[in-house]
Amino acid sequence: MSTVRTRGEAIRRYILDNVDKNPAGIAIITGKKFGISRQAIYKHLKKLIDGKALVAEGNTRNRTYQLHPLIEWVEHYELNKELAEDIIWRNDIVPRIGNMPENVIDIWRYGFTEMFNNAIDHSGAKLITIRLKKTATYTEIVIYDNGIGIFKKIQSELDLLDEKHAILELAKGKLTTDPDNHTGEGIFFTSRMFDDFDILSGGVYFNHNYGESEDWILDREQRSNGTGVWMRLNNHTSRTAQKVFNKFTSGENFGFTKTVVPVRLALYGDDKLVSRSQAKRLLARVDRFKIVVFDFQGVETIGQAFADEVFRVFALKHPEVQLTPIHATTNVKSMVNRVLQKES
Repeated sequence: MSTVRTRGEAIRRYILDNVDKNPAGIAIITGKKFGISRQAIYKHLKKLIDGKALVAEGNTRNRTYQLHPLIEWVEHYELNKELAEDIIWRNDIVPRIGNMPENVIDIWRYGFTEMFNNAIDHSGAKLITIRLKKTATYTEIVIYDNGIGIFKKIQSELDLLDEKHAILELAKGKLTTDPDNHTGEGIFFTSRMFDDFDILSGGVYFNHNYGESEDWILDREQRSNGTGVWMRLNNHTSRTAQKVFNKFTSGENFGFTKTVVPVRLALYGDDKLVSRSQAKRLLARVDRFKIVVFDFQGVETIGQAFADEVFRVFALKHPEVQLTPIHATTNVKSMVNRVLQKES
């Protein structure tokens, strides 16, 4: 392959990877990136448009670009005893996502079947809708059901304070309202495999982006019925499902032994983390893991009672569990050290 052809392919790949975030300025940033003229950039843009990888709107001065959908597909499924996630995957999803690297197919197989099965088994819905969109760069799938709502159900089943507390439990992993039939690992690992993973349900929006330690949670003034799960993955990612599993497993049996707990999800409104009750909510079910990483990103301070309950009282009761704080401010570190000094 010639150097010119290789460079041209790199330029067009850069355009496809960045046009979503820069629909109006993609020509400018590409020119700066590769040091080429606007005329040369427009030749690459035209080639992508002719190949139906991009679509353009507007005149030359105000033109914007976006990825051309190669596939846009919607289907509705009524819930019945015959509905099964593996059959829908094999008959409806695989033919539409098309030929992809094996590692990408593995991630989609895991994520789709886990999320579709959740809707079948737990939603109490009458109808499930799948929306699939594929472009030259990425594929996204949305699974929507008209049931009770995932956060509301977890809140009710586990007697939690509100829907946001349900997200804190989801973020830890190993959460299930049906322990006889489910391990509670599906949502956790799925959220860590995809480039973008969102759940919209009731008055709460949950988001996790690959590579970020934080989960994001937002309140919504306008509540939505049912549950919507949105997954997006680059068609050419080198990530593997096994790599994600390995990140949270250890020991000879390779069990799910590690969790990262986003401490800020225990905050409500303008509250500060000062009480033992707050600490006990944060600690719920973490004794199921061997390694617990408390991520203090977004938490400025904690109280003495909160720190004591987590790092002294719980630690003494569960010496088999390794507790590690990360992203802690100076104030948080000081309080943790203070209670640890009492222990010694």
